[in-house]
Amino acid sequence: MASHPTIFALSSGAGRAGVAVVRISGPDAASLLASLAGTLPPPRRATLRRLRDPANGQLLDQALLLWFPAPHSFTGEPCVELHLHGGPAVVSAVLEVLGRFTGCGLAEPGAFTRRAFENGKLDLAEVEGLSDLIDAQTHRQRLQALGQLGGRLSSTVEGWRQRLIQALGLTEAAIDFSDEGDVSQRALDDAHLLIATLQGEVSAALSDGRRGEIIRDGFKVAIIGAPNVGKSSLINALSRRDVAIVSDEPGTTRDVIEVSLDLDGIPVLFADTAGLRETAGKVELEGIRRSLGRAQEADLILWLRAVSDAEEQFPTIAGLDRNDGRVLPVRTKIDLLTPPRANEDTRRMKPSHAPWQQQQRQQQQQ
Repeated sequence: MASHPTIFALSSGAGRAGVAVVRISGPDAASLLASLAGTLPPPRRATLRRLRDPANGQLLDQALLLWFPAPHSFTGEPCVELHLHGGPAVVSAVLEVLGRFTGCGLAEPGAFTRRAFENGKLDLAEVEGLSDLIDAQTHRQRLQALGQLGGRLSSTVEGWRQRLIQALGLTEAAIDFSDEGDVSQRALDDAHLLIATLQGEVSAALSDGRRGEIIRDGFKVAIIGAPNVGKSSLINALSRRDVAIVSDEPGTTRDVIEVSLDLDGIPVLFADTAGLRETAGKVELEGIRRSLGRAQEADLILWLRAVSDAEEQFPTIAGLDRNDGRVLPVRTKIDLLTPPRANEDTRRMKPSHAPWQQQQRQQQQQ
């Protein structure tokens, strides 16, 4: 740890706030704090002190200080937290003073977490969990990140590792005592049982339907179809705001428009795509190319077709066909049909699914 320089950075969000937290970590953290506050506060006890510029004694702020001697800190090094008033001028003044100390520099992104990893305070899975927790936007993302940060994945993998070592030991014992038939065979049988059980657990973890990845990165839904089938209207309705232009002119959407929604804690990323059609326009062709690429990457494809349109062939997307499990056909614009045609198209639907029938019943009741 002594070979690392002392680093500092604003650890809370940038901008105007009630409280701003500046973290200092490294071998000179204690001397820096003493220079600013006069004396060191008791370890791990929040203490109110006046911070002054050592060069001229000018008051910088009245702050809450936390002092963590090594190795009992986040990074495993001597570590200090300055809880300042969150005005930009206060934070800027404190950071400027810290930057004047010899051997003390501004921390690069992730530097504190890297030192925590290097000093054995976090493993790689917990580091990833910490990153996911900071980026979490839904409660399911938060819960998953907390579990990973708390060592849930690490403990599972460590259990697998211990059983692999045990199976290895049994195999070596079977080789070493090969002249003793009963001992050798029993050791091999135990090793085979361990490996078979472990293989099942690892396979189950790997075939979970990308559940953890979907919670972390989001469930991707591509809305595709010909021009003017209601793709932009659908994404506007889902997002409850006008994110896409709705017009009866074909080719209005020429690029992919994305909207992220929180559905029961799962981030769902909807992509409104350019209408699929034969066109000579270079810009629209590029939009269609991007739309097909987005559909290829999607977890779910909503294929929209107006009920009045003739049966059309599903667009070929790099070998994808309409029978792919990701494709969900959706018929649109049923409200524009006349009642007789609607009866034909909704014959297999429940009466409550036909808007014009609902309107007729309401009028009869009135």
